[in-house]
Amino acid sequence: MTPHLRRFALTAHVTFSVGWLGAVIAYLALALTGLKSPDAQLVRAAYLSMELIGWFVIVPCSLAALLSGLVQSLGTEWGLFRHYWILAKFVMTLVGTLVLLGHMRNVSRMARLAAELTSSRAEVGILPTQLVVHAVGGLLVLIAVTALSVFKPWGRTPYGRRRPGASASEGS
Repeated sequence: MTPHLRRFALTAHVTFSVGWLGAVIAYLALALTGLKSPDAQLVRAAYLSMELIGWFVIVPCSLAALLSGLVQSLGTEWGLFRHYWILAKFVMTLVGTLVLLGHMRNVSRMARLAAELTSSRAEVGILPTQLVVHAVGGLLVLIAVTALSVFKPWGRTPYGRRRPGASASEGS
């Protein structure tokens, strides 16, 4: 990758990753509002907003962060299999994205229930709590991925030790 393209790819990756993190924080605020607010209209608005943020911000940012991370790792000296921290970031991002895609079915279900003016708290069961738990779990995964990018722990994999390549000073 040329230096200009590498900087562009890194900027895209950081932008999508930060966007994902920020959107999850907003999503968590809405999930907590839906869980705790006594105002039925506010609860409905929160769940409808969660579906929009989920499908139009969080899912695209997660997919773009995953793909741009692959481009970064495979298109630079860092490689995907040379450093444990990069491999861990990839696995966590992949699993997080897959869990998110499965979770969005529940978000859409909750939004449909919220859109029905006759839905009651009894009808939704533990779904509001699950939405909060998933948001907190997603946020913790994203914070861990961010920490891996900053601290770059664990050194090289056996494959990375055999091959010349990235040094710790080359950036993520």
